Amino acid sequence: MKKIAMFSFLLMSIFTLCQGIKFDEGSFANILAKAKKENKLVFIDAYTSWCAPCKLMAKNIFPLQSVGDYYNSNFVNAKIDMEKGEGKTLAKRYAVTSFPTYLFINGDGEVVHRFGSSLSEAEFLQLGKDATDPSKQFSLIKKKFEKGEKDPIFLNTAIVAFLSTGNSDLAEKAMDQYFKQKSDISEDDVDLIASMIYQKPEGKYFDFFITKKDNILKVIKPESYNSYEKTFKTKRIVAKSYDKKTNKFSESIFLTEAEKYFGKEKAPQVLLQYKAGAALHDKNYSGYENLMLQILQHPASFSSAELNTAAWNFFEHVSNPSSLEKALAWARESVRKSEGYDNADTLANLYHKTGDKNNAKIWAEKAIELAKSSNRDYSETEKLLKSL
Repeated sequence: MKKIAMFSFLLMSIFTLCQGIKFDEGSFANILAKAKKENKLVFIDAYTSWCAPCKLMAKNIFPLQSVGDYYNSNFVNAKIDMEKGEGKTLAKRYAVTSFPTYLFINGDGEVVHRFGSSLSEAEFLQLGKDATDPSKQFSLIKKKFEKGEKDPIFLNTAIVAFLSTGNSDLAEKAMDQYFKQKSDISEDDVDLIASMIYQKPEGKYFDFFITKKDNILKVIKPESYNSYEKTFKTKRIVAKSYDKKTNKFSESIFLTEAEKYFGKEKAPQVLLQYKAGAALHDKNYSGYENLMLQILQHPASFSSAELNTAAWNFFEHVSNPSSLEKALAWARESVRKSEGYDNADTLANLYHKTGDKNNAKIWAEKAIELAKSSNRDYSETEKLLKSL
C-alpha cells in the first residue's frame, strides 16, 4: 500500500510540475481584484476562435513548463475570447484589433505593456520579463517619448510599442523622428512601415512607401513589394468605402475608388478579393470557396504568396474534391514561382487530403529540407510525414 501511495504521490507531483500557464476563469473584475491583492499584473491572452496563430500558441507555448513557471509566478493569467461575452467590451476598451494580442494590466485596469504575435518559447518568456521590467514597459516608453527622447534604437522600440497598442498617431510621430535620422531603409524598417499602413491606410506612410520604392526594393523582392502595394491600396479603398457611423459598406464607392488605383477592368476583381477575405473572416467557407474559384481562374497572374494562402485556406476549410484539385494546382503554381517551406508544406498537406500519399511524402520531405535550410520549425510537417 505504501508503494502504491508513494507511486500515486509521485505521479501527482510530476503532473503538477509539468503544467503550463494556469488561466483564471473568473470575471474580469474578480481577476483585477485578485491581481491587486497579490500585487501582480494581469496577463490576458486576447484571442479569437478563428485565429490560427492563437491556436498555435495555445497548443505549443502555453503548456510548456518554463512558460507556466514564470507566468504563474508573476501574473494572474486570463484567456479571453474577444468576440464573446466580456471579451467584446474588453476589445473596445483596450483597442484590441489584431490577434493574438497579449495585454499586461495592473490592478487598476491600466495597460502597462502589450504585444501581439505568434512567439517562440524564448520570445514569450522575454515578453513576460519585459512586462515586469519598468524600463521596458509600454507606459514608461510612452512617457519617455513624450519627453523628447530621439535615440534611433529607442524610437524603433517605441514605434513597435505604439503600433502593438493601436496608438497609430503616436507611432506616426515616432516614425517621423526615426526616418529623419536614416539615410537608408532596412528590411525591419519595411515591416514598421507596413504595420503603420495596416493601422492607418490613409496616413502619410502609404505615400512614403510609394516614393521610397527604389530604396525598399534594395531589401525586399519585387514580388513582395507588389503584394504589399496591392494590400495597402485595397485597405485604403476599404477605409473610404466603409462608413463607421452607420457600419455600412458601399460597393459603389469601393469600385469608384478601386478604379483610381487598379483601373476599370481590374476594379471588380479587387472587390471580389475583398469579399472573399470578408467571407473567410466571417467563417462563411462556402462563400469563400465560390469567390476564390472565380478569382483564381488564371492562377499564373497571381503571386506565389497569394496562391499559397488560397491553397492553404482550401486545405483547412474546403472538402469538395473538385475544389481541392483546383487548390492543388494553385499550390503547384506557387511552388513553381518561388519554392519555399510554406508552399511545399501546403502542397504536402493537400496531396495528403486528396489521398495521394506518395506525393504527400515527397513534398513533406522536401518541406522539411527547406525548413532546415532556413531554420524554420517543421514539427507539424514531421507529424504529417510520420502519419504517411
